[in-house]
Amino acid sequence: MSYFDCIVIGAGVAGMTSAIYLKRYNLDVLLIEKGAPGGQITQTPNVENYPGYSSIDGASLALNIFSQVNHLGVSYQYGNVIKIENLDERKIVYTDNGIYETKSIIIASGRKPKKLGLEKENQLIGNGISWCATCDGMFYKNQHVAVIGGGNSAIEEALFLSEICEKVDVLYRGENLRADAVLQQKVFEKNNIEIHYNTEVQELIEEKNKLMGIKVEKKENIETIWIEGLFIYIGYEPDTDFLSNLNLKFENQYIVVNENMETNISGVYACGDVIKKELYQLTTAVGEASLAAYQVKKFLENVK
Repeated sequence: MSYFDCIVIGAGVAGMTSAIYLKRYNLDVLLIEKGAPGGQITQTPNVENYPGYSSIDGASLALNIFSQVNHLGVSYQYGNVIKIENLDERKIVYTDNGIYETKSIIIASGRKPKKLGLEKENQLIGNGISWCATCDGMFYKNQHVAVIGGGNSAIEEALFLSEICEKVDVLYRGENLRADAVLQQKVFEKNNIEIHYNTEVQELIEEKNKLMGIKVEKKENIETIWIEGLFIYIGYEPDTDFLSNLNLKFENQYIVVNENMETNISGVYACGDVIKKELYQLTTAVGEASLAAYQVKKFLENVK
């Protein structure tokens, strides 16, 4: 069993930032990630609100941060965390690739996209349904697609798809989009984007294990829209399933922390999109991550 001063779970912007600070404190840190480094930001075509960049695609920003992680020599492990065992002064982290021991943990596992909860949804993933336009958009070049949602993510992806696809339908259950005004203006200027307000998807139409269309409820009427691709952006939920055996304090599935990013378990910290907070932004994640790393440093100084 390998030992580390601190284990960071999740290599999104928050997790990687924590790992960078911990390594700079000369601590032996392990960074564990089950997907691509960068987390959700890798699916964002344009980041325009991160200091130092007027515009950068999310994948490039993630790669820049991950390069810092590698340059510092942070230990990195790909894999799923299955569970964490709390033994007071030490913690045991079980993954599908190994078991690790540590005195402190930073949970930065982020959030995952919500599903519609409709019949056939899971079987159509990759066969017409996606949560990442930048990943899968080219599969629908010159085709008709739909985007569900009215927030920044949905509108950003609709704009991205409009450069690839023949037509993009934006389906939103409310009366007004929630996206930033600058994004709304861009989408209103697109000739091949049509916005459907007060609209909810009721059924997925499938043929030979491929999405062919959707049935939507619009102003109490049921309509059929024939599409080749459906991109879902209806929000996120924290990725905390692997923490079910711990007695962590949660609120609406989000981890509750204090002003120092401490959870209710000694030696366990959390930061980024997985915690309960007011604002979910890259900039807040970076600040929380650096504070969590500093608090781990202080904690380890006291327990050594």
